[in-house]
Amino acid sequence: MERILIIEDETPMRTALADVLNGEGYRPLTAADGEIGLRKAVAEKPDLILLDVMMPKLDGFAVCAELRRLGHAVPVLMLTAKGQIEDRVTGLDAGADDYLVKPFSTEELLARVRALLRRSQRKTKSPTKLKLGDVEIDLARQTALRGRRPIHLTAKEFAMLRLLAEAAGEPVSRERFLDVVWGYAAFPTTRTVDTHIASLRSKLERNPDAPRWLKTVHGVGYKLEP
Repeated sequence: MERILIIEDETPMRTALADVLNGEGYRPLTAADGEIGLRKAVAEKPDLILLDVMMPKLDGFAVCAELRRLGHAVPVLMLTAKGQIEDRVTGLDAGADDYLVKPFSTEELLARVRALLRRSQRKTKSPTKLKLGDVEIDLARQTALRGRRPIHLTAKEFAMLRLLAEAAGEPVSRERFLDVVWGYAAFPTTRTVDTHIASLRSKLERNPDAPRWLKTVHGVGYKLEP
């Protein structure tokens, strides 16, 4: 289920976009201004961002430019009432992938969303194998070995490792783990994530109390040290 962050200050538009995306099987996240949207984009790492241009605190151009400066390659579809060529050029120069002028049809919006997600998925190849010291993990086959000795990992633990590997050394929030690994309808708590990380460390780390690979990022979540 792709996660799409909607950064839009107008409540009716934000709600309508979330309803449309939810109805199409996507998982919408929302932010009501540019500052909150930027923080959510960095912490949650959505698959796509729908970004309004005219917003308080940080406008869409500034949000997009800052995401690119920080190295985030998430596809960005800019939404704006401005239709002048110079505004579209500014948005694209800031790093936007596409531009949609309000008012737009639901069909056109969804077509642009599908196209951007397809393009992004072609660029991104999920890692299938990990080597953590003397531990070799095959994420596709769901096997783990220390030398020739098998290590038993649960399906959820493999899913967490895959998510960490896909983040390529960047932090993964506890909320992101819950959303992707457990599913937002399962109602687990962030303590569930901590418990599973502790289990992974006990199985993979030589010294679980001073982990080399599965690092805590205080106030955020966890990351896999390259």
